[in-house]
Amino acid sequence: LAMIYPAIDYAIEESYVTSAALNIPNSWRVSALATGIVLMSLLALRHAWRTSTLRDLVLAAALILAIGAAFWWLTPTLKGLGYGNILIFLVVVVALCLVAGVPIAFCFGMGTLCFLVFSTNVPMLVMVGRMDEGMSSIILLSVPIFVLLGCILDATGMGKAIVDFLASMLGHVRAGMSYVLLGSLFLVSGISGSKVSDMATVAPALFPEMKRRGYKPKELIALLSTGAAMADTVPPSIVLIVLGSVAGVSIAGLFNAGFAIAMVLLLALAILARWKARHEDLAGVRRLSFSVIGKTALIAGPALVLPFIIRAAVGGGVATATEVSTIAVLYALIIGMVLYGGISPKKFYAMFVETAALSGAILMILGTALAMAWALTQTGFARDLATFMTGLPGGWLTFMVVTIVVFLVLGCVLEGLPAIVLMAPLMFPIAKSLGINDVHYSMVVVTAMNIGLMTPPIGIGFYIACKIGNVSPDEAMGAIWPYLIALLAGLLVIAFVPGLSTWVL
Repeated sequence: LAMIYPAIDYAIEESYVTSAALNIPNSWRVSALATGIVLMSLLALRHAWRTSTLRDLVLAAALILAIGAAFWWLTPTLKGLGYGNILIFLVVVVALCLVAGVPIAFCFGMGTLCFLVFSTNVPMLVMVGRMDEGMSSIILLSVPIFVLLGCILDATGMGKAIVDFLASMLGHVRAGMSYVLLGSLFLVSGISGSKVSDMATVAPALFPEMKRRGYKPKELIALLSTGAAMADTVPPSIVLIVLGSVAGVSIAGLFNAGFAIAMVLLLALAILARWKARHEDLAGVRRLSFSVIGKTALIAGPALVLPFIIRAAVGGGVATATEVSTIAVLYALIIGMVLYGGISPKKFYAMFVETAALSGAILMILGTALAMAWALTQTGFARDLATFMTGLPGGWLTFMVVTIVVFLVLGCVLEGLPAIVLMAPLMFPIAKSLGINDVHYSMVVVTAMNIGLMTPPIGIGFYIACKIGNVSPDEAMGAIWPYLIALLAGLLVIAFVPGLSTWVL
């Protein structure tokens, strides 16, 4: 509610800025912020009215007013605390909101709003402008389109066709189904760009057969969650697109390096899977005929070429990520309708609703996280952090170790993507000053964040995998540690051998 008036004021000010070609006022675009804030406020009030008693609403409002009044009364004192305000508002307030179950975007927004109002003289108009800048990069136009591509993958069954093809090829060898699961995540991720979509596509197709072969449910969850973490650098990863936008790194370079880095992590997990399957009972498992393999290859072929088209087009500089995402959606729609059974009107509607909801959440996180990062920068914290980091003994090697630890922890706490959006503006300038290649550093950051995301007992990705696989987290927790160690070993190799990330550039 506190942001409604500043958002309207910002839209009015932007009316004086017009587009170069058509002379359209910029207020037409930025008014979406004010409209969205009003609609979200109405929905939040409606939800609160329906799910809470009048007594609870009154108590909550009174508590908020009391806390706000206390901060307002302490404003003169707070303005003299310096970095203490960062601890109070950008750490404690954000952490309390997270514990209370507030969505991460609103946690960042609340912390930044309180920081600016109670400890600075910066007008709220500036925060709205920072949010707008964070959400309006042209590169981010590809995010909702790739989200839609992932929805098409689920709706048409293209992902299942890829899984069936790999199972027909490798299902008869020792650890073959583990290879199929990891390979399926690798290939399917090359279409959807979303970890949740990847896991939801692969798990139902493979888990029944793997259980029949003696795989324990906890091992399946360990493979599924760490495999999804491995595959998150495969183009067209939404995380890579967002990171490229936030840190100013080449999307083509990220896509090329991401494919190679995912191969390194895939190899680490495959070696561990083969060792764990050394006593696998293959009695009754037979190799399928070439005719059956050929049939599954024919069915999966149109879907299999899609991830390679995306990588080749963007990595080779033929087209931008936005252009490729549009072509990929059109291709997937046509192929899905002609070869994979089509999409019903009901599924179409559900796809667009999911795309709008997920894309809106991603952009909201981007806007509030970048506003928070800007607030940190204005305090001088970023400058002092850079001075401290560059002065550490050991140079870039020590900085890499610190980076890995930071993003492992933040990946657990901040659900992955917000950690990157928040910290990238602070960490990338330091990495550049130490002579670390942007693409190499990006691979380390994304991999560490993904490992943290899947690390129990905090990492939310682990619990999503358990829900998809219908396995108790308590049961699966003990089995995941060897796979996380394998990923950590791969991460250390990636961090300290820059050539693995840069040879494809």
